[in-house]
Order: sequence, then C-alpha cells, then structure tokens
Amino acid sequence: MNNDNSRSAQPTCTVRPTGHGRRRAARRTVAAAAALLLAALGTAPALAQQPAGAPAASSPYATDGRGTLLGITPVADLDRADVVRFLAQTGMDTGTVRHGLRGYRLTYRTVTPQGTPTTATGLLVLPKGGPHRLDLVSDTHGTMAHRDYAPSVGEDFGRIAPYLHASAGRAVAAPDYLGLGKGPGRHPYMDTRSAVTASVDMLRAARTAAGRLERPLTGDVYVSGFSQGGQVAMALGRALTDGADRHFRLRALAPVSGPYDIEHAETPALFDGGINDTSGVFYMAYYLTAQSRLHPIYQDPAEAFREPYAAVVDQLFDGEHTEEEIIPALPATVKELLTDDFYRRLQHPTGGLLAAARAQDGNCAWRPAVPVRLYSSSGDTDVVIANARHCAADLAARGTDAPVIDQKPADHTGTYLKSGPQIVRWFDTLAARR
Repeated sequence: MNNDNSRSAQPTCTVRPTGHGRRRAARRTVAAAAALLLAALGTAPALAQQPAGAPAASSPYATDGRGTLLGITPVADLDRADVVRFLAQTGMDTGTVRHGLRGYRLTYRTVTPQGTPTTATGLLVLPKGGPHRLDLVSDTHGTMAHRDYAPSVGEDFGRIAPYLHASAGRAVAAPDYLGLGKGPGRHPYMDTRSAVTASVDMLRAARTAAGRLERPLTGDVYVSGFSQGGQVAMALGRALTDGADRHFRLRALAPVSGPYDIEHAETPALFDGGINDTSGVFYMAYYLTAQSRLHPIYQDPAEAFREPYAAVVDQLFDGEHTEEEIIPALPATVKELLTDDFYRRLQHPTGGLLAAARAQDGNCAWRPAVPVRLYSSSGDTDVVIANARHCAADLAARGTDAPVIDQKPADHTGTYLKSGPQIVRWFDTLAARR
C-alpha cells in the first residue's frame, strides 16, 4: 500500500470551464481539427472491456472484499486561502470556506456492471481542522469523457464540490466511477447500478482511509451529486436506506440537475428544443456507445450512427479523448448524428433502447426517511428541469415532500455553482439539529 503521507502534491488551483460552457467553446475550433481526429482514430486501438455475458453478482451489496482499500496517495494540500482562491475562480460564493484541506486518491476493490472483481479510484478530502470525528459527504460527479478529469486525478471542476464540502468541516468521498481516474477499462456511462456499487465501495474505502489518517468518521452520510452524479446520488441514497452498508447512516439528500427520467423528460427534450444541440449530440453519442455494451441497442455502430461517425464514435469515447477533441469530430445536431431509422426509434424507444433508459430511471420511486431537496434550473439546457419535477412527483406519491429549488436563469454549470454553497449551509443546519 502506498501510504506516504510525508509527500503532498501542491495543486495548480486552476479550474477549466466545464459542461455547456466548455462544449460551446469547443464547437468554435476549426473544422480541420475534426478531419484530423477522424483520420487519427481510424487506427486507434479499442480498450478491453468486460463481456456482456459475464455472470452477475448474487447481491449488488454483497461485500466479497468490495471496498477494500488498496492504496492512499496524497494529491492535494491547500490552506484556507488556497481553497478560497480555487473556488472564487468560478464565481462561487466562498462564505462557507472555514478550513484548508488535504486530498488523497484512494484505490479500492469493487465490481464491474457484470459483478466481476475490478478496482476503482476516488478522492477522499479531509478538512484541516473541525471536529476530530467527521461526518461524511458523498459527492458524485457529472459527465466527463477523459479519465484524467476524474476527481482523484484532475484539479478541475470535479474537485469543486469536494473542496467546498471539506472546507466546511466534513470529510468527502468522491468516487471516480468505473473506468475513470486510475481505474481499468471503459467507463459504463450512465449505468446507474455500477455507479452506485462503486460509490458504496468508495464509502467503505474512505472509512478505512480516514481511520488510518487519524480522522475517523462518525458514520453519518450526507449525499449530493451533480448532473450524472445527481442521478447516482438519488440511487445511492436508496441503496443506503436499503442497508447497503450498516456502518453508514443517511442523513440528507441534495442532488443537483440529475437526469432522473431519461424516458419521459430528458430524451423528449432532445426533440422539443429543451436541450441545446451541442450538448445533445455529445450526451447521446456517449450514452449510446456505453449502453450498447450493456444492452442490446445495436450490434454495429452503423445501425445507429451515420457515416463517417459510425466508424469512429466508439473510439472517441475510449476515456483518452477530451470533450475539446470529441465535439469537433461530431456533427452539429442529433439528427445529423443518427441514421433516419434510429432517429425515429429514439423518439419512440423499444427493445434494448427502452430497457437501457428504464434501467436508469425509477430511482425517485421510493420513500426516503431523511430530508430531500432537488436543485435544478429552468435555464438548464443540458438536463431539463422536468427531470427534477418528475422526481419530486414520484417522491410525493410515496409520502416524501422534496422541494424543487429552481436556480433560474442559471445554465447547467451555473446551477451547481449557485446550489453548492446553499447545500453546504443546509447540511450545516441539519447537522446542528442532531
């Protein structure tokens, strides 16, 4: 085990723009870049992946060594002023920053979507100061294509929420998910079930690591996440409530801009103007290539994608290409990306396409025993606010009042930048009532 705490990495504290803003900037790159990348990808090797027919685990929460800590690597050491500067670059309210922090990349055991053993990485952040025994925030990040943008590797947007919560005095466990960070294989994008198993196992690894770093955890967990991670946060809250690990007690849920209803909210928004074209193309290409490895959506990319995209789209999302490289290599609209037949199928999904959506949906159809707030924005054209409204309706039908907090007119990234400090203050209020 690498547990060399005497050497801490000093971060650069620069935050790259992300989400909608970064995708719009990338679209402005010259058209020649697309042609060059398409040519280069013609011979790019595919990464190894687990076979679709591999046996599933008997229980999604069975331990079997899952969550075993394999390594601790220091990756950040910031004083309070450093944290303020890092967060202030985004325009975020820094009034909740009380402490400096130390960050560690954890390597741990988990399982693939098929239930076979693998490893994953994640970021553990501990405050400098605060109580000796720490409450824990689980923060699940949004969509990222390049593995090095994951929280444990890149000092980037993926660290904003972990740094925000840790500087307020809580430990933070931020999983990279499978296939991102230093984990092997391809990222099963939008596979909520495997994101939850990786998140539960990250909590276990964080508990062990925090103890070794002499900042033991109380067992109380506050769950939040953004975008893709908002969906994961809801599902993780349900898993903890269902007894995923007896060491952790769910205290609150505060997801931001999650795609909770792919079938009835997010996918229809591709066709009614609710989602901007650049984001729609990027998300759909990523979603289809990843989900086709888990569900019978297509056997050959040419069944779904037009040429020349069919020849390269899977390799674009191999975890080694950035959004700035991917977006110029894709067309301007979803209609230009997909074949006519598949475009019609997407509007009225059946078969594997419908099964993929329904495998991710339904994570609001339960009754949390803790306070829930759903943060979103009617100005968001990446994940439309209808997702949060449908989630709130599902929760209300089962007896849970979960207000939808509309951060209008914020865009997708802006929704988190506005919501994050509000969530910290809400968690503070809830913790003070215990």
